[in-house]
Amino acid sequence: MLLLIACVIILIVLYLTVKPLFYWPRKGVKQKNPFLLWIDNVRIIFQTVSAAELTSKVHNSFGNERYIGTCHYFQPLLFLRDPDLIKQLTVKDFEYFIDHSTFVADELDPLWTRNLLSLKGDDWKDMRATLSPSFTSSKMRAMFGLINECADNFVEFFKKDYHETIDVDLKDVFTRCTNDVIASTAFGVTCNSLVDRNNEFYLMGKEATNFSGIWRNFSFIIMFTFPKLADYFNIRMFSKPVNTFFTQLIKNNIEYREENGIVRPDMIHLLMEAQKGRLKHEEVKDQEIDTGFATIEESSIGKEDRPQKRNLTDDDITAQALIFFLAGSDSSSTLMCFAVYELTMNPDIQKRLQDEIDETLQQCEGDVTYEALLKMKYLDMVLSETLRKWPNTTTVDRACVKPYTIQPIHPEEQPVHLNKGDLLWIPMFALHRDPKFYPQPEKFNPERFNDENKANIRPYTYLPFGSGPRSCIGNRFALLEAKLIIFKLLANFDFIVIKKTARLLKISKKQFNLNSEQGFHVGFRLRKLKSQ
Repeated sequence: MLLLIACVIILIVLYLTVKPLFYWPRKGVKQKNPFLLWIDNVRIIFQTVSAAELTSKVHNSFGNERYIGTCHYFQPLLFLRDPDLIKQLTVKDFEYFIDHSTFVADELDPLWTRNLLSLKGDDWKDMRATLSPSFTSSKMRAMFGLINECADNFVEFFKKDYHETIDVDLKDVFTRCTNDVIASTAFGVTCNSLVDRNNEFYLMGKEATNFSGIWRNFSFIIMFTFPKLADYFNIRMFSKPVNTFFTQLIKNNIEYREENGIVRPDMIHLLMEAQKGRLKHEEVKDQEIDTGFATIEESSIGKEDRPQKRNLTDDDITAQALIFFLAGSDSSSTLMCFAVYELTMNPDIQKRLQDEIDETLQQCEGDVTYEALLKMKYLDMVLSETLRKWPNTTTVDRACVKPYTIQPIHPEEQPVHLNKGDLLWIPMFALHRDPKFYPQPEKFNPERFNDENKANIRPYTYLPFGSGPRSCIGNRFALLEAKLIIFKLLANFDFIVIKKTARLLKISKKQFNLNSEQGFHVGFRLRKLKSQ
């Protein structure tokens, strides 16, 4: 009897793991050998290869195919390789691909499923239109002072304890810095995580953003594929302490502000205004400057004046603030790690950027302004190239919400009929490293984004914040934060190579998003300015 049960379990597992491998070939879509594809999935689960390297290998293995079949864990995916097709599916025919995949079932973690990233259909449209006015350039200008204060605290910490050269673990210090920025701009909390290294906000945030490790991989697979099993074993996206901490923090903050009439230019205030239906999208003025080349113009969906079909609850506000924390903390800190690493390894680029910073400070009489920061061309070129070489995420998905057919345009193609629930993968990392679009893709070269060259970049080959109406809503904030902090650091320090600095970065195999296997270690050396 036990032998029979074991055989049944093995057959079920084989069926679940093997059947998806033949999904796309049955539709006439080219795909890697199913057995090799299964091996790739095993390697991802057990973290013997990075997702970025694997998706690049898949992307580069298929000549001129516009799309290919693949499989991630137990889910078949259509891997998009052609920029024109990406535009077609994510912009022109967006109504067919409005959703992301269902990563966590509603009953498993309501705080996760209420956030903008997880919402679907009209619920997503309503929330996007509600939140979009919070991320306009005018709102970023209002938050500039809060970010600037955190950046100054960050720099002063290193200047205060200055020695000849400070050995810096960039991931640790930038995580603490972005933690403080998000605490201030999203949650209305003031903290200094470099000084008070174990403050509660930082510890809860660290736990909330910990998505690495083999067990975490397995837990994601279970939540994604077997939600009832995840519920039975109490597997959640966020732990109970994390849920409780952030929920109470938001509710107490809202109550205190309402009782005392406090207005602060942060995300809680904007969400409270949205809750009351008082937040509207503002038209961009002709003279309005934006945060850079990587900035994405909000779609018509985000600008719509849509009547709220449901009142925003405090839990809705908590969910949006928490996803803002997740996106703004880990992604932003990693972006700055890669930027500082590249500047350290390319001292000529670092020197040119410092010259621009010095000139800007002189024009601003020593205190950079919002407008002056965003007018800096070379700083924008450096950040744009960082996001090209090291995008925030390896891939992004879209879910088909109603039947759709990809029409053939090449003689060897045939119509591909997509069903509701089929998933697409847009491989940002692979596109950004494709030599057809970016010659010498491994080279860090900000000149790709000078005024002349950036006009020649093929549309939809540069997607650091995604594509179409469902692109990252916080892209302006991320760019503003990274620019200001790097500006402040380079105004005061040189970035130098130290013994622990990796001469050649290896992409971490422990996380789906990009990170360094060796960590990010550089030296900060106080600058000797000409006036000193």
